[in-house]
Amino acid sequence: MAAAIKAVRGTRDILDRESPTWRFLEATAARVFSLYGYRELRTPIFEKTELFARAVGGDTDIVEKEMYVFEDRNGASLALRPEGTAGVVRSFIENGLDRQLPWRVFYKGPMFRYERPQKGRYRQFHQMGCELFGPPGPMADAEMLMMVMRFFIDAGLEELVTLELNSLGCPACRPGYREKLLEYLHAHTEALCGNCQSRLERNPLRVLDCKNPNCKEVAASAPRTVEHLCTACGDHFQGLTGHLEAENIPLTVNPMMVRGLDYYTRTVFEVTTTALGAQNAVAAGGRYDGLVATMGGRATPAIGFAMGLERLALLLDERACPDPATPTVYVVAAGEGADLVGLGLTEQLRRLGVATEINLQGGSMRNQMKKAGRSGAPWSVIIGEREVDEGTVQLKQMATGEQQTLASEGLAERIAGRLYDGS
Repeated sequence: MAAAIKAVRGTRDILDRESPTWRFLEATAARVFSLYGYRELRTPIFEKTELFARAVGGDTDIVEKEMYVFEDRNGASLALRPEGTAGVVRSFIENGLDRQLPWRVFYKGPMFRYERPQKGRYRQFHQMGCELFGPPGPMADAEMLMMVMRFFIDAGLEELVTLELNSLGCPACRPGYREKLLEYLHAHTEALCGNCQSRLERNPLRVLDCKNPNCKEVAASAPRTVEHLCTACGDHFQGLTGHLEAENIPLTVNPMMVRGLDYYTRTVFEVTTTALGAQNAVAAGGRYDGLVATMGGRATPAIGFAMGLERLALLLDERACPDPATPTVYVVAAGEGADLVGLGLTEQLRRLGVATEINLQGGSMRNQMKKAGRSGAPWSVIIGEREVDEGTVQLKQMATGEQQTLASEGLAERIAGRLYDGS
């Protein structure tokens, strides 16, 4: 026997028993996003490597260590997308969408990073996210965060999550903060990990985001970005928190949050949980007012976020997600001629919108009734040789065991009517 081929490390199958949870999350997100005027955008899974190097930042771990890069048959360097925003910005510029601002879109799909696999983190992972182009003020930030929290409320997860905020400033105030941060970090260089030491001059903010215990200890006493904002950035952050507090949105200001991407300006945020161990962020994003210009487009303010579906699925109790594939009716057909009648009835019920399953493997009436019970269907239709001869079926309510004999003429319509009116 040939050796079985297993899934690639860092990937996993989302099995059929898990799919109701995923479909619930995706449907809830799409519905909430639509309430706020967002429409779905679908971008390619791979793009030119240069797109991510320019957008995400050449000094980030994503570009330096984690991207899946390959050459196509013409020698062009391509990369599987490690995040969603860069592709959306490329589409925004390429399709001239700056002429119809504000532009609101959401996306969903797989992303790829070569990371160490662990609970809630895979090398192929799935995200849903939103991007808003045009509005520059704190009201836009507040509306997006209200939408994020509305999703968690509608998904039944609001008690498990916390909204954390920070501001990274803008090109006007960040250089001054950078100097103060470097001055502080130079006095503690020996305590930093090798990775932080090597990129200290290029991107000192990364030290604040490092998970190394020594670096975290150093970062705890580092200068805070929110204490070194220019007047405009300070007013923006104060306006944002004011809007959220007016709407009773609980929040925590986290001065250590810098996010892992270079394009963020001003607002950054995470939705975190204590229910998943180290993988505590379930949604994250921020404002990136300079990214469109960096990517070759006309300068356009923008803000966005993404949610990790794997982590959300871990948070969500699967019992809260009814399986849309669970049949309403299970057809049991045993005996000569019963399968022909049963299959015909099954198709008629499906045409009327009734989710119906029929046993396809034969077997005794008793065994088929056991399968009907395991299916979760609240009703079963029983067809044996006697029913075939008499032109009838037995309609059984599985919870009570109550059973009725129905004539076959107009049967599907009458069963559907019986189910819909509850009689």
